[in-house]
Amino acid sequence: MTEPDIKARLLDAARMHVPFDGWTEAAFQAAMADTGVAEGVARAVCPRGAVDLALAYHEEGDQVMLERLSATDPGDMRFRDRIAAAVRFRLEAVEDKELVRRGMTLFALPTHAADGARAVWGTCDRIWTALGDSSDDVNWYTKRATLSGVYSATLLYWLGDDSPDHQATWDFLDRRIDDVMSFEKFKAQVRDNKLLSGLMAGPLKVLDNIRAPQHPGSRPDMPGRWTGQI
Repeated sequence: MTEPDIKARLLDAARMHVPFDGWTEAAFQAAMADTGVAEGVARAVCPRGAVDLALAYHEEGDQVMLERLSATDPGDMRFRDRIAAAVRFRLEAVEDKELVRRGMTLFALPTHAADGARAVWGTCDRIWTALGDSSDDVNWYTKRATLSGVYSATLLYWLGDDSPDHQATWDFLDRRIDDVMSFEKFKAQVRDNKLLSGLMAGPLKVLDNIRAPQHPGSRPDMPGRWTGQI
């Protein structure tokens, strides 16, 4: 079996144990016992044990979301509605909320907080990329940072939502996106205002030098790049 196959087997076996044990060593040991995967092989595939399985579980949800997005005809949907649909698809990819709750507990720990933040950022990056975002400046970062905030807040609300078909969550999501769109409108007004744009010319000039990662000509080992001089 390939490495992805082994990890998928361990993840499938761990699902039934995580609601009781969390994404812990106990759940990882149980997954190894259930699948018969030798510990040496399991450790080679998942060096951090259950942490790697939790990240694989998050990645699995992202892939389900992307498949649903690619099969959806946007038609005349407004762009903000496409974003809302993507976030909704991502949450609806979860079959058991308890797996997510346990994941949030894991990634709330200081030792794993960076992993959790990276996973959320990756989800939002996939959403923007799937929706055709081509920004190559500071907007590449602000779009993903803003959506990360919206996604995280909506996720927390969704976990405690017991309304029919999670309608309260989707209403909450719409309000958060409306807030973001209002802020974007304000930013545009600032740029169009001669007085304010003049006052902000210096800071905006600095921000204009920021470029997105993996742009042609940039170093692939760096998270982004800087052009020009301060």
